[in-house]
Amino acid sequence: MRDHSLSTGKKIILGIVGLILAITLVVVGLGAKVYFDVRGSADQTYESVKRNNPAKREQAVDLEEQDPFSVLLLGIDTGDLGRTEQGRSDTMMVATVNPKEKKTTIVSIARDTYVPIVGHGTDDKINHAYAFGGAAMSMDTVESYLDIPIDHYVAINMKGLKELVDAVGGVEVSNSGEFTQSGYTFKHGLNTLDGDRALAFSRMRKEDPRGDYGRQERQRAIVVGVVKKLLSMDGITKYQEVLEAMESNVTTDMHFADMKKIVLNYRDAFTNVKTEQMQGEGFMQDNISYQRVSEDELQRVQDILKGELDL
Repeated sequence: MRDHSLSTGKKIILGIVGLILAITLVVVGLGAKVYFDVRGSADQTYESVKRNNPAKREQAVDLEEQDPFSVLLLGIDTGDLGRTEQGRSDTMMVATVNPKEKKTTIVSIARDTYVPIVGHGTDDKINHAYAFGGAAMSMDTVESYLDIPIDHYVAINMKGLKELVDAVGGVEVSNSGEFTQSGYTFKHGLNTLDGDRALAFSRMRKEDPRGDYGRQERQRAIVVGVVKKLLSMDGITKYQEVLEAMESNVTTDMHFADMKKIVLNYRDAFTNVKTEQMQGEGFMQDNISYQRVSEDELQRVQDILKGELDL
């Protein structure tokens, strides 16, 4: 996160980091009760996926050997404002975790990016893959588009973002320009956000000259703020609130046993987070707005991710 601001409140690294750092409680030795609380919450977030496309990996990632791996982070536009439908992946990021380099790289993909939807037979906005086929179709589509293996996914809904921000006692973010959204005014510079303000901060797009790309930067900022709180003792002391926020709002195909291995073997990689934004150009087709990514830009991002995955 170059601007060290993650994606829209419902962000995603809260998924992988919220989930995984909650399990860090086990490592820091807060006792048997905490261990079983975390395991119980992790079990409730587990949701397997049935991939239609064969994975790009010939061999599964070996977490004991500290193989680099990737996670598709999905922010789903349900769970808030009364939405209960399947929803779309309003936010989509790919995180690569490389313990040998002690680095995590997160690439944001604009939700309107025009791509072939794998398993649906159409070209459409990339965020429609989730609406058409859930996490599995999203993983297949992103894997094909970026030409890298997508090993896991973490999804969190809008309500989850709000609850997670409140669970850690609010977050601090930097704002590049004053604006008002949903009745809240956000000043230039540092702002302290509770859950409701975080959602409003993450939603503004029309007043931003960068459009959806500016919104994605603010979303990343919220995620980073949550991660910082989770890494602090303040976040750890609020572990029950964090777990409650995750149980009903986060889903992932990572088992608890895998999460423990990641905490034990990969934790240093989460202390150095870099972000990239895949850039596109807007175009209209059938009166619908899309983003088209050039071949050079797509290749640039693919090269970054392949390098992080040692491919």
